Amino acid sequence: MFLKVSQLEVRYAGRPQAAVNGVSLNLNAGDIGVLIGPSGCGKTTLLRAVAGLEPVSSGEIRLQNQVVGSASVSLPPEQRRIGMVFQDYALFPHLSVGANVAFGIHALRKSEQAARVAEVLALVGLEGSAARFPHELSGGQQQRVALARALAPRPQLMLLDEPFSNLDVDLRERLAHEVRSILKAAGATALFVTHDQLEAFAIGDVIGVMNHGELHQWDNAYTLYHRPATRFVADFIGHGVFLPARLVMREDGVVAETPLGELSDVAECPLPSSYPNGECDVLLRADDVIHDDSAEVKAQIVRKSFRGSEFLYTMRLASGQTVMAHVPSHHNHEVGEWVGMKLAVEHVVAFPREK
Repeated sequence: MFLKVSQLEVRYAGRPQAAVNGVSLNLNAGDIGVLIGPSGCGKTTLLRAVAGLEPVSSGEIRLQNQVVGSASVSLPPEQRRIGMVFQDYALFPHLSVGANVAFGIHALRKSEQAARVAEVLALVGLEGSAARFPHELSGGQQQRVALARALAPRPQLMLLDEPFSNLDVDLRERLAHEVRSILKAAGATALFVTHDQLEAFAIGDVIGVMNHGELHQWDNAYTLYHRPATRFVADFIGHGVFLPARLVMREDGVVAETPLGELSDVAECPLPSSYPNGECDVLLRADDVIHDDSAEVKAQIVRKSFRGSEFLYTMRLASGQTVMAHVPSHHNHEVGEWVGMKLAVEHVVAFPREK
C-alpha cells in the first residue's frame, strides 16, 4: 500500500471537536484519490496532515510503509518527497515559466535542470513556454505550470488542494481530465481535494466523502452513486430523494412497497426485521424514475431545470412525496402538468426512516 492512513485524528487547540476524526484510507501506487465534502468537513486538514503541515493527535500516516506522521513521529514536509499544488498556483511572477518549474530542482546540474524542465513542460502540454512569464498565460496554463513545478522533483506523492477553484466551470472539468492524463502519464500517485463532484468523478480512481471530520465512504464513483454506505453520502452525491417504503417478506423474497409501486430488486437491502415494522426510506436517483405517459402513477411537475440534452424534473406525487427524474429535453412539459412516471431501479438502497 503506497499511502496508508490509519485512525487519523487531528485536533486544534480550543476546539472540542476533532477536525479529522478516526479517518482510515488506503491509496495504491499510481492511483488518484479524491477527498470531497462540504466546506469545513476536514478534507483540507487531512491533506495538510499527509503533507506534514498539521500535527497528528493520534493514529498514523504511512508512505511506502514508512511512518511519516503520528503523535510521536513527524517527518518534516521536505523529507516526505511530496509535491503540492494549491488553488492560488503560488507562481513567482518575476520568474519565467522555466525558472518557476526549476525552483525545486536547483540541486541538479544546469544541463539536467534544463532537460527536466523541458520534459515536464512537454508532459503538461506547454512545450516552448519556458521563456514566457506567468502573466502572459491563461489561468489553465498557469495551473499546468504549477503542476509541472510540483512534478519536476519527481515526488513520491502529489497533493492538490482545490487547484481549479479559481477557474470557470467549463474549464475546470476539462482541466480535471487533462490533469488526470498528466498524472497518469507521469506515473504519479496523488491525493486531490475538491468540493466539486464533476471534478471528483473526472479525476479520481477512488473518492472519499467526508463530513464533520469523518470519512463516510472511500470507494469508486459508481459505488458511491449506486451503493452509498450512509445516508449522508446518498444525499451528497448526485441527484436523488428518499422515499418512504416498507420492506415485506413474500414467498419469492423481499419487496419494498413504495408510493410509486413495488421494488423487487432488494437483495442488497437489510431484512425487513432490521427496521421497525419493516419501515425505512429508499434512495431514488433521478435516473431511477422514468417518464412514461401510459404509467398508472402520475406526478405533478413542480420544478424543471434545462440541462441541454435533458430536463431535471422535480415532481410531487399525489401522496405528497417528491421525486426527481432526468427526462430527454424533447419532452418539454410545463410546471404544473401531471405526467406519468414509473420506476426502473437496479439497486435498491434502504436507510432507517428519518423522523
